[in-house]
Amino acid sequence: MPPLSATARARLPDSAFAYIDAQGRRRLPINDISHVRNALARFDQVDFEDDAARERARERLLRAAKKHGIVPLGFFDGQLRKARGANVRSLPRGMVTFLLTDIEGSTKLLERLGDDYTGLLRDVRATIRASVRTASGYEVDARADEFFAVFRRSTHALDAALAIQRALREKIWPQRAEVRVRIGMHTGRPTLTDTGYVGIAVHIAARVCWASHGGQILLSSAAHASFAERLAEGIAFRSLGRFSLHGVAEPEALWQVNAADLRAKFPRPRSLGQHRSPS
Repeated sequence: MPPLSATARARLPDSAFAYIDAQGRRRLPINDISHVRNALARFDQVDFEDDAARERARERLLRAAKKHGIVPLGFFDGQLRKARGANVRSLPRGMVTFLLTDIEGSTKLLERLGDDYTGLLRDVRATIRASVRTASGYEVDARADEFFAVFRRSTHALDAALAIQRALREKIWPQRAEVRVRIGMHTGRPTLTDTGYVGIAVHIAARVCWASHGGQILLSSAAHASFAERLAEGIAFRSLGRFSLHGVAEPEALWQVNAADLRAKFPRPRSLGQHRSPS
C-alpha cells in the first residue's frame, strides 16, 4: 500500500477517515480499498477515547468495506468475540426463531445522504432494537446495516417484525429519504457456541432475509409451521411457493406475512429460481 504523504493526507476530507478524536486528529484513512484493508488490520491498535468513539469508527469502517466489496470476516470474528463474551450465555437454546433485517439499497442511501447516513442508521437500529426488546427478543448481532435477533417463541418474533415495519413506515427520514427494511424469519435448533449461534438454521434465516424486499416480512417453511396459535385480526400468511436459495440444498417454501395496515404487493422473492407456482 503506498503511504499517504502529509500533503495528500491534508487534502482528504474528514469523511475519508474512520476516526477523528476530540482534538481533531484524523486516524485510520479509508479513502481507497488498500487503506480500508489496512484500517481493518490496524483497528485494534488504535487507542479510542471511549466506547462510543470506537463504535462510530467501527461503523464508518464497515460502511467503507461494504462500499469496496470487502467482506471483513476476520475483523468481524475478532470484534464479535470481544463484544459477545458474557452475553452469549444469556441467549436461548433449543428450538428458537431467528429474525434478520437488512436495509434495502443501503449503499445508494449512503451515497445520497453522506454524513446524514450515520444518524439514519442509528435511528433504524434503535427502532429495531426497541421492537425486539418489547417482544421479549434477544439481540444477537448488529453489523453495518444488518440486525440479527432471536426469540424463544415465533409469535414474539412476528410481533417484533410487524412492529419494526410499522415504526419505520411512520418515520420522516433525512432529506426525505425512503427507508425500507427487509425481514426474514426462520425457526430451527442451532448450536450455541462461545461466539454465538452456528448451524444451517442461521444460514437459512440469512438467505430468507436476503430473498425478501424492503417492507416485506418473509417466513421459511419451518417458521410458518411453528405457528400453532391463532393469528391476530388483520394478520395472515400467504404462500409464495418454493424457491432455491443460495447455499441451501433443498428448495425452501416461503411465506409472506400480510397485515391490513402494511404494504402487501412485492416482486417475487430474490432467489436462484422458483420450483412451483404458489398454492
